[in-house]
Amino acid sequence: MSHDPKPTGVPVEKVITCGVLFPGQEPEFEGPLTEARGLALAAGAQVIGTPIIQRRAKPEAATMMGRGKVDEVAEAVKNLAPDAVVVDNDLSPAQVRNLEKAWCVRVVDRSELILDIFARRAQTRQAKLQVELAQMEYLRPRLRRMWTHLERTEGAIGTRGPGETQLETDKRLLDKRIHDLRRQLNEIEGRKRRQVQTRAEQFTIGLVGYTNAGKSTLLNRLTGADVKVADMLFATLDTRTRKWKLSDGRLVLLSDTVGFLRRLPHHLVASFHATLEETLSVDLMLHVVDASHAEAATQMVAVEQVLSDLSRHREADVLVFNKIDQVEDPLMLQLLQGDRKLESVYLSAATGVGLDRLDEVIRRRLDARSSIVDVVMPLAEGKAASIVRRAGTIIEEEVLDSQQLRLRARLLERTLGSMRRLIGERAEFHIVEQALEPFSSDDLVQGY
Repeated sequence: MSHDPKPTGVPVEKVITCGVLFPGQEPEFEGPLTEARGLALAAGAQVIGTPIIQRRAKPEAATMMGRGKVDEVAEAVKNLAPDAVVVDNDLSPAQVRNLEKAWCVRVVDRSELILDIFARRAQTRQAKLQVELAQMEYLRPRLRRMWTHLERTEGAIGTRGPGETQLETDKRLLDKRIHDLRRQLNEIEGRKRRQVQTRAEQFTIGLVGYTNAGKSTLLNRLTGADVKVADMLFATLDTRTRKWKLSDGRLVLLSDTVGFLRRLPHHLVASFHATLEETLSVDLMLHVVDASHAEAATQMVAVEQVLSDLSRHREADVLVFNKIDQVEDPLMLQLLQGDRKLESVYLSAATGVGLDRLDEVIRRRLDARSSIVDVVMPLAEGKAASIVRRAGTIIEEEVLDSQQLRLRARLLERTLGSMRRLIGERAEFHIVEQALEPFSSDDLVQGY
């Protein structure tokens, strides 16, 4: 007896999107709730129906949106029968409860949606713990919503204690889990800090930018890495660091990390502070912009705001306008630059156009952070000479009459200090020219 085959995979959830636009929030160029649609797709959902948007001066305390819009969404739910409604705003627990009662369907707000995407993308143990911590912090004030079947019913015999007891038990378990997660993350972060300290002798570059700006593609193109690239929001969550060999032979470390977004959930930023701090604690920060995106200007402001929130002492050093092969009007690039005083590079990570210009900028910035040093040592000290050649750029080599070798090299200041400790007894160091831009550890992140 044959049976019709049945799908065994997880069914795709169907959702409709809605939201409230407040004064100061710029409308999306590609249409209302375009980003919310992209987030829902990244979470594996199927978006159905037309987005429902409302403009209000301030949120409605009980339901975020006005009564009329609540009824409009209820009608859409009745006609389209979605599995959930995505609201592109952060909702209070009470607002979620009220909307679920009004619509008789699950309600997912912006923060919960982003947390779900992060949970799907997390690969390393640190990322998984960070996401779980953010979810626990988000869930704690919403526990009552999950226990509505045990809410106290006035006058109902036998319903007065258990609901509250179970709720308090869950809160204690949740608090314990949050404490354990923080402890585990502190241990991992301690190891990560020690790992970062071992790279102190090398020049570090961090890529920051709006999600899906092409940072991972750029990392792959420059370093030959095989980091996952996908045309979706938050394809990268973990910080990835690779060696990049410049055209003059020098090696630098290039790091790519999670992309930024407008209105990032507070719990998520707090949980990922160590990952973000690692990205910001670099010698040179490149702000990668998707120059072809219709809302590139808005995305740039959003990234700058997140950087400001993380550390008021750290800003991007170079603007990298990516995907210029998809820009129809070159004048748009000038408009995106605006009155920003940052140096700019125009390139396409996908085609390789403009990468030589980026290489030139990095070499010049590296030179500015480096001192020109004469290192004199006996000719027999081949190992010491090899260390100098690997650590910097050799400008000149000369064999002196006294059977000594003089290497004139560009060396980072901290590399010079380490080299003095390694081979100081076997060589003499003479500063020919001090670095133009000495880098201080005090310039690192001061925020989290």
